[in-house]
Amino acid sequence: MWFYLIFFLVLVCTKHNVEGDREAADDVSFDQNYVVRYGNDHVLQLNQGRDVQLSLDQTTGSGFNSKNGYGSGFFEMKLTLPSSHSPGVVTTFYLTSHPDNKPGNHDELDLEFLGTDGPKYTLQTNINGGGEQRLHLRFFVDNIPIRVLKKNPSLGAKYPTQEMFVEGSIWNGESWASNGRKVNWSKSPFQVHHRKFNINGCQFGSECSSESQSSKALTRT
Repeated sequence: MWFYLIFFLVLVCTKHNVEGDREAADDVSFDQNYVVRYGNDHVLQLNQGRDVQLSLDQTTGSGFNSKNGYGSGFFEMKLTLPSSHSPGVVTTFYLTSHPDNKPGNHDELDLEFLGTDGPKYTLQTNINGGGEQRLHLRFFVDNIPIRVLKKNPSLGAKYPTQEMFVEGSIWNGESWASNGRKVNWSKSPFQVHHRKFNINGCQFGSECSSESQSSKALTRT
């Protein structure tokens, strides 16, 4: 089953013809906008780079990030989840100001699928530490936002203001993701496919940035 994930990161006002670029996104290869961040030998490009398979086994997971950082834009990814018994396995699509994964005061917008024993998927969202939320999903409805964060200091979460990079990954999250259940390595390698490597965004500090707006994330099929 393919899941279609979308972020609208509108830190600053920008004009993009999102609908006009939607069909072209399927023709963009991985290498145009992304690079492998870790687990090089666990990353396989298919269909001339329009489909990238990430794998997780006992040696390592794998992940990638965008070549450039952004201050606003429309970010999308189409992905499949591991088809086998996968508690403890975490599949992600997110924005972060620290693509090197170093600790510090960073910004992030996360969509994380948690491993499952069946067709009921758990999607965890996190917006800059402003409270993690878990949704138990059996199906998706087009154009319905699942998480919205408006710029409001009283919310208790810092609004993203830093340069953000787009990332995707698969990794071992058994320490927190599956209520104590460990990854069953006899089912490995766990594999996820990512597609749609177009990025319709404003690079951080560019002239297409102006006034502050809101940010929201949604998912659909």
